[in-house]
Amino acid sequence: MAATKIIDAPRNGHEMAPLNTRARGDGTHGVTIVLTAPQRNSVQSVDIPGGDPERAAWSGKMQFFLSIIGYSVGLGNIWRFPYLCQQNGGGAFLIPFMIMLILEGIPLFLIELGMGQRMRLGALGVWNTIHPWLGGIGISSCIVTLFVALYYNVIITWVFFYLFNSFRYPLPWSSCPTNGTGFVLEECAKSSETTYFWYRTTLDAAPSMDEPGGLKWWIVLCLMLSWTIVFFIVMKGIQSSGKVVYFTSLFPYIVLTIFFIRGITLRGAGAGLMHMYTPKVEKLLEPTVWLDAATQVFYSFGLAFGSLIAFGSYNTPKNNCVRDVLLVSVCNAVTAIYASVVIFAILGFKATMNVDRCVASNTEILVKHSFLENKNATTLEYEHAMDRLNDTEKTLFQLSECTLSKELDNAAEGTGLAFIVFTQAIVELPGAPFWAVLFFTMLLSLGLGSQIGILEGMLCTLFDIDIIKRVKKQHVTGVVCLFCFTVGFIFCTGAGEYWLKMFDSFAGTIGLVVVALMEMIAVIFIYGHERFTEDIYQMTGYRPGLYWQLTWRYIGPFIMVCILASSVVFMVIRNPTYGAWNAELGVVEQKEYPSWVMGIALSMILAGVLPMPIVFLMRSFQCLKVDLDIHQGSIRRNETTASTKEMIDNDDDNMSPDMPPQDSLAATRFTIGDFEDDDDENDFSGPALGGHVKTQSDGDFSDDDEEDKPMTMRMMMMRPTTTSNVLNVPTSRKQNYSKKDAYDV
Repeated sequence: MAATKIIDAPRNGHEMAPLNTRARGDGTHGVTIVLTAPQRNSVQSVDIPGGDPERAAWSGKMQFFLSIIGYSVGLGNIWRFPYLCQQNGGGAFLIPFMIMLILEGIPLFLIELGMGQRMRLGALGVWNTIHPWLGGIGISSCIVTLFVALYYNVIITWVFFYLFNSFRYPLPWSSCPTNGTGFVLEECAKSSETTYFWYRTTLDAAPSMDEPGGLKWWIVLCLMLSWTIVFFIVMKGIQSSGKVVYFTSLFPYIVLTIFFIRGITLRGAGAGLMHMYTPKVEKLLEPTVWLDAATQVFYSFGLAFGSLIAFGSYNTPKNNCVRDVLLVSVCNAVTAIYASVVIFAILGFKATMNVDRCVASNTEILVKHSFLENKNATTLEYEHAMDRLNDTEKTLFQLSECTLSKELDNAAEGTGLAFIVFTQAIVELPGAPFWAVLFFTMLLSLGLGSQIGILEGMLCTLFDIDIIKRVKKQHVTGVVCLFCFTVGFIFCTGAGEYWLKMFDSFAGTIGLVVVALMEMIAVIFIYGHERFTEDIYQMTGYRPGLYWQLTWRYIGPFIMVCILASSVVFMVIRNPTYGAWNAELGVVEQKEYPSWVMGIALSMILAGVLPMPIVFLMRSFQCLKVDLDIHQGSIRRNETTASTKEMIDNDDDNMSPDMPPQDSLAATRFTIGDFEDDDDENDFSGPALGGHVKTQSDGDFSDDDEEDKPMTMRMMMMRPTTTSNVLNVPTSRKQNYSKKDAYDV
């Protein structure tokens, strides 16, 4: 009789037949499960549940460190943190920032990096391994990451456009264009040179989101270039992106240092730094300051994207992830402070130049009305003349208030800082094109470093899905980049910046915070903080103490709940608006989002949150057949003798019907692997393998054929071992089992 062989077949990722399912048609059934106790009594014994033995790995410690630095240190360190410091108490803001870094950022950072290194899986695989009901966390993380990747690359697109224009002399944003008669365009005259270049030349901004205008071909070309470069960087995973990070991570520090040396030698740099870092301690009494600090820490680390889990999964099991977390955290904070020094040194110089122009303009007016004798009046004479005039007279003569503090208070954040304020400061520098090229190349490096990490986290999650594992990574990456490029056309219209701000305000806020909160709950309260502590000890030799336990179990979740609640409250009580460009007045006006745009925003929020309860409900009520062994190899079902059949059936019958899956699983303790009976003719496998059973005759199925097949993860996990095929059944039905045993599958 021809023997029946199992041909490796795909699994859908959620099916597992019950233990007492009839496996063949002769009336017998039963299961052989090999049980071994994992060794946990030494640092050297680390069992990796579900880890992929063929998983890609970092070529060295430096490559990993630079990759995670390039991902964590992004554009927010340059254009967000300095603005927060200025608005929230100057140097006093460093106090809540450091406190939130210690209580929120570092603990959650270690959870993501540690779980990725422990499981050696992406975000989807990690949460499915902890419990199948938590699989929605990985899906939500992937969806939110997709939304962020869509608009983050648009910022890189704008940087490319400015970089190309930086090679022109003089810089195109250094002066206003003129019309055919030689007069300056009114739109530019009413705003400024850099503002006009941003809203009209670069964006060709539409008056509102309801009137987006057509596609801007120059933005489309730059967007295509951006996605093409990103594709070639990440198409082979860390084998290709790991080489690029040596540039994207180190180059920004070189540029920052050059700007720092140049900036502190400029006139007014000291005034800018004093204005920024002068502590206003009274600001610490405002709750919004602490909320801004917590939010900045959360987003600056890139938490909840799944990227940190992916980066950790490429580490060896013996890597000291605690040391990595501390080093990256310190580097991230120092970089933010260092960048703030550079930015405000340059902005101090710009403010000083603006004050000088303001004083010169006022002086001409005072001379014209005989309040001063000539334009070469001293500073003391100028101030004395201004003091003699009251407010009414100053308004009548159109005299401006020329103070350094007023100029510095006008600092912007985000795209306004990078493309309007800082570009104006660059114009004032000698050799402006050189500094412009340096600045935008630095922004390009920062943007690409973060975008690589964002895409790596999303792709790693996708490759946890069995059906996608069969497709080459280059093809999957190409499809993802093409899809993102196509959707990105909405950012290439005249309303492109308005759409980007909408995505930034809604797509990547509430969803990320909910995912981060669920991650902490899943690891600390479901996986178990004792077990996670033991995992860290097994991998690093360091056992997390009281600080880690308090922040993991109480302080961290409380801070995340506060961030989530405040985000929802502010979104409700503050009618969401966006800044639209008014070409007639040359100013930005605040407008309310159209109702249909708010519908899209709400849909994005729900798309990032709903997968978690949906997967939980579908699997808890068994709308899907739950595979408790998902992403951990397979429990091989083999025919057994009549004696073992009865023991298995009895043991299954004694399972409490209301026992949750993790507790029922605790009744036996498994080792991942596959064990075959001596009699191959009786080898039938049920649907636990997740696919159909294909048969071949003895003559058609040879060892040579088996050797020719590529070694897959499933085949490695299904190779016979030397462990005896023995079933250990508990002798006492009243034996207690700990929750910890449920996760040794």
